[in-house]
Amino acid sequence: MGKTVEWSIQEIARSAGTTSRTLRHYGQIGLLAPSRIGRNGYRYYDQECLLRLQRILLLRELGLGLPAIAEVLDGQRDSAAALRTHLRILEQERDRIGRQIASVRTTLRKVEGGEQLMAEDVFDGFDHTRYADEVTQRWGKEAYQRGDRWWRSLSEDEQKAFQQRQLDIAADFGRAYGAGAAADGEEAQAITQRHYEWLSVTGDPVNREYFLGLAEMYVADPRFTANYDRHGAGTAAFIRDAMKVYAERRLTG
Repeated sequence: MGKTVEWSIQEIARSAGTTSRTLRHYGQIGLLAPSRIGRNGYRYYDQECLLRLQRILLLRELGLGLPAIAEVLDGQRDSAAALRTHLRILEQERDRIGRQIASVRTTLRKVEGGEQLMAEDVFDGFDHTRYADEVTQRWGKEAYQRGDRWWRSLSEDEQKAFQQRQLDIAADFGRAYGAGAAADGEEAQAITQRHYEWLSVTGDPVNREYFLGLAEMYVADPRFTANYDRHGAGTAAFIRDAMKVYAERRLTG
């Protein structure tokens, strides 16, 4: 029998592009135990640990939280079967990213050509479940579950119509900003009213605190900023300012 190959925690962290602290945390919560701990207290990992870490990192990239990852891995005791699942997920993700790339190319062409954006052009490859952890952390598990149930209750046409409303609102904000409209002016506030109504369509109350928090995200989160600033640099900040005015004038709580 040959000697079992093992790697130190520093070697594994370096190869995986993560940190020793993260690996120790995974060990503390029972997600990735080392194959052994030396007399000096150092952690060592064998091939099975590497395979498990590979799956953990993949599932993290796909947006799963650590509790959900633990459930997935507990149901995959067979390494070969787990790798086949891993490969299938990667292939699905590759296809989804391919659709997103094509979507962004179409969007860019239409924006540069001054054409009207359509939901089917912009949102192909979009998967709202990738942000489950983020939504849960910001607004709570129940809020995500309510929103998820509402979204899944819609037909494909209804989903596209909902997305198209958002695109139209964003485009109108961009046009108003480009024309020099004031954030507290009648035009900007009318568009903000439509934006408020769009956010309220799920049935969840949109109070002042939520609305203001979302407004700040539009400039603090690069994903939001890029989404709105494609209608003109500065549009995201303009929307934030308009939303602040709207909240101060019309919302409570």
